[in-house]
Amino acid sequence: MSSYSQFKAFKSLTKASIRSMLKSPSSVIFSIAFPLVFILVFGFIGDRTNKVKIGIPVQSELNNPVYSGLVTNKQLQVTMDSLPALQAALREGKVQAMLQIAKEPRGKWLVEISSGQHNAPLVQQLEGIVNDILIKADPQMQARRQELVTVKQTLINDHSFKMIDFILPGQLGFSLLAASVFGTAFVFYHLRQMLVLKRFFATPIRRSVVLLSEGFARVVFQLTGALFIILIGKYFFDYTLVKGWLTVLNMLIVCGIGLLVFMSFGFVISGIAKSDSVIPPLANIFTMPQFLLAGTFFAVDVLPGWLQVIAKLMPLTYFNNALRAIAFDGAGLWTVRYDLLILLLWGLIGYAAAAKLFKWE
Repeated sequence: MSSYSQFKAFKSLTKASIRSMLKSPSSVIFSIAFPLVFILVFGFIGDRTNKVKIGIPVQSELNNPVYSGLVTNKQLQVTMDSLPALQAALREGKVQAMLQIAKEPRGKWLVEISSGQHNAPLVQQLEGIVNDILIKADPQMQARRQELVTVKQTLINDHSFKMIDFILPGQLGFSLLAASVFGTAFVFYHLRQMLVLKRFFATPIRRSVVLLSEGFARVVFQLTGALFIILIGKYFFDYTLVKGWLTVLNMLIVCGIGLLVFMSFGFVISGIAKSDSVIPPLANIFTMPQFLLAGTFFAVDVLPGWLQVIAKLMPLTYFNNALRAIAFDGAGLWTVRYDLLILLLWGLIGYAAAAKLFKWE
């Protein structure tokens, strides 16, 4: 009698799991359809914002009518930060322009307007806004503006940050977190309740093979969906992939790590759930705050300070940060190692809890 092949069992169980997910409407909706709808909606909306985002370095001279007029102008959204931080934000497209205000000898003001090459017309628009501010401050200023104010224009190399560049990584995170937690919890709960897992014990299949096959099947299914979403974003909405296919590969590696981490909490929920009706509330307790706070639909830095502290404790925050840095900034895996380390730490916590709570029978 030949020895039982665990590898053949692994392949068979993996194929069965993938077929099951393909036949499951909820798997397809959470993995592809739902995030794709959001991407299409935000993609077609584009970058239609009412306010122009500008930065003013904290070391600028602020006791002058130009600064006062800029911060009260309803067309502008003003951010204060250090000069290096704003220069980086300008290159990355996170602010559309930077205005430095300095006082020169003889009481003359120097206003230097910097913008990316993609926003060259914005420089003229901002110069017009500065002129309007000065005229409103002193109607006599128009005739003497050249004597009192110098406006300097600077264009820098940049790449334009589009709405799709923010939304797509968030929707990937939404998809992977929802499918991993809900999918894993429901699958293993039902396998246990229908005594399928118990029947496996009557076969030579190892318990580890059962877990690995389900996990591998979910990774293959979810990464295929993630690749599809990335390609839709790239070829239909010009989603930024700075290093092309190398960026795609790095994104898929991060997605794989995220999947394995998020699945651990599905195992935990399947272990503590007393009925299948309890699974959705338990899963939502873990997933819903992350959908709302972890940078899925809007940036974490727009939240109040106390909510930002909570958001920075969530694994999805670091997953989203890593994906955005890789796609838009061209970061490598080593560059986002801090985010990945936090993710892996959450994975250790999740699997440690799963080892205590997961039930086979």
